Amino acid sequence: MHRRTFLTGAAGLIAAGHADFALAQSAPPAEKTKVILGVGGKPLLYYLPLTIAEQKGFFKAQGLDVEINDFGGGSKSLQALIGGSVDVVTGAYEHTIRMQAKGQDIRAVLEMGRFPGIVIAVRKSLAGEIKSAADFKGRKIGVTAPGSSTALCVQYAMVKAGLKPSDAAIIGVGAGASPVAAVKKGEIEVLSHLEPVISKLEQDGDIEILIDTRTEAGSKALFGGSNPAACLYLRQDFIAKNPGTTQRLVNGLMAALRWIGKATPEEIADAVPTNYHLGDKPLYVKAVAKSIEGYSKTGIITPDGMASIMDMLKKLDPEFANVQVDLAKTFNGSFAAKA
Repeated sequence: MHRRTFLTGAAGLIAAGHADFALAQSAPPAEKTKVILGVGGKPLLYYLPLTIAEQKGFFKAQGLDVEINDFGGGSKSLQALIGGSVDVVTGAYEHTIRMQAKGQDIRAVLEMGRFPGIVIAVRKSLAGEIKSAADFKGRKIGVTAPGSSTALCVQYAMVKAGLKPSDAAIIGVGAGASPVAAVKKGEIEVLSHLEPVISKLEQDGDIEILIDTRTEAGSKALFGGSNPAACLYLRQDFIAKNPGTTQRLVNGLMAALRWIGKATPEEIADAVPTNYHLGDKPLYVKAVAKSIEGYSKTGIITPDGMASIMDMLKKLDPEFANVQVDLAKTFNGSFAAKA
């Protein structure tokens, strides 16, 4: 009976890929096999590697049972981590710097996105009035959730344009169909959001894009260089107590990144739940094609990327002006290197 169980598990691991089978065999045992993971807007392409790891069984291949709790935005999943209701989070790298500055030892262990993939757009009917971030003053701006990466991105664009982050109303509109509805109903004037929401609104003729960080060129235009986005982050005490579990989580997500790197947009669309398509699968395929450049190839956050995020926070938040953060403590690359 034990032999049958082993052979069944081994067959599943081999099906996941020879490299990932070898990783699972060589990784230290998982101290904690049931893991609760928080995310803010799982259907967004920002978090595609998480969905692929779940749907393709890459976490299971590592011997993990990962329960995913989806919150309205990245700031809410961070709150869940601090509050102890989740073990780990897939969210924006910048949260690790903010927490380190507050004395909370939160560290990223894997980069999933090399740049944000966030698009800032204006409602089509207002395109004549709102032509750049300099025109955002007094406007209603929709984001996934206040304090999330979508909010920080648009506020950074405002600061670069000479405005203050508080010069506009930042309104949480969530993910999925709700931001689409918020634009169509005229509840917001500007939207800072992610795929596939952007492609849906663009196809329907509801928005005009002003700033686009889906590509490396667009990201550099706003940030001046690399700007790491989605990552896997967790508390240092969890890493210390559960190094085997941490390695296996990273292995699972790295397997997903490798799969994404080889897959066509059509194959990716087939792999995710159908409700992610927002009722239009061909549109989702196009959104994937526009976003594919942004996924990490190595899982490693570069020093330049860390410095770019720190610079953004210093410009956005007066409290950060004189704050010193040891950026080496915000990212532990040893797990990604092994994966």
